[in-house]
Amino acid sequence: MAVSAGASGTAEPAHIAILAMPEVTASVLYGLSDLLMGAGRDWPLVVEDRPGESALRVQIVSADGQPLTVANGVPVVPHAALADVPAPQVICIPEVFVLPSADLRGRFEAEVAWLRQAHAGGAVIATACSGALLMAEAGLLDGEDATTHWAYCDALAQRHPRIRLHRQRALVTAGEGQRLVMAGGGTSWQDLGLYLIARLVSLEVAMQMARIYLIDWHDSGQQPFARLSASRQSDDAVITRCQLWAAEHYREPSPVASMTRVSGLSERSFVRRFQQATGLSPLQYVHHVRLEEAKQLLESTDDPIEAVAEQVGYEDAGYFARLFKREVNLTPAQYRRRFAGLREVLRYGSAGA
Repeated sequence: MAVSAGASGTAEPAHIAILAMPEVTASVLYGLSDLLMGAGRDWPLVVEDRPGESALRVQIVSADGQPLTVANGVPVVPHAALADVPAPQVICIPEVFVLPSADLRGRFEAEVAWLRQAHAGGAVIATACSGALLMAEAGLLDGEDATTHWAYCDALAQRHPRIRLHRQRALVTAGEGQRLVMAGGGTSWQDLGLYLIARLVSLEVAMQMARIYLIDWHDSGQQPFARLSASRQSDDAVITRCQLWAAEHYREPSPVASMTRVSGLSERSFVRRFQQATGLSPLQYVHHVRLEEAKQLLESTDDPIEAVAEQVGYEDAGYFARLFKREVNLTPAQYRRRFAGLREVLRYGSAGA
């Protein structure tokens, strides 16, 4: 979908509807709205000292158009009800702030029906964070590539096995005409907003907004930000016992053989049950545990990479570095540069509070 909506006024601004529900947060809802409405307006205002004109027409809409209170307790007054919105060119779902285990069937009937109708009519459906859950409930992602916030990946994969889920990617476009757009992480609404501005207005205007808002594109993906969602204990008591063993003994050599002995099962039965309970093979699970510990060491110590590798159970530092880069999408040194400083700033701020 290509929409001409330049700031020069030669075309009608593209119409974007942002979906408000009790399950969104005000920061994402209004942050995305502000970013999109600023396209074409804010750069001349702050750089050229003249008023600009918004290149996009943005509305906040809800099922009935009535005032509502969103997930973090902030009151929101939508511009319109779904039934009163003329076919928007783009619909944005900020997020679905629910428990990963929540059953969404029948919970958003009006919104799901509206999304289906709008998409069938040619609209782009764009989501940030966990908003892909609603897109999936509408049946729009069956057989398509997708991403969502790392904490919701397991739930999305289990409920909708036909989706081709890309857990590590921060932005995915899919479907006919690339009219399904998903941004994965918690602040990825910024990435989503910039992408939509580049697509609907121009790359130059998107870059202007990135400079004004000081937005750093999450080109490394969302894996560096993910805590080990796989560490959630399973409902299988035997496998849970093995998970707890791994949390304490992940440094030991031959951890999978040791976990098999702890389970009391045959190797074949153990591997099958572990995979079924956690979605990972035993070896993948141990690697995840080790890499999470390595992240903590990289953030909080000045230990050489070789020492970090050894502390988490890898004798070959080169293998550790390659595995870290493959799973986290950053090298250990890149990860340390990005996150050690943040940890220090937070520690200083906490001490001064």
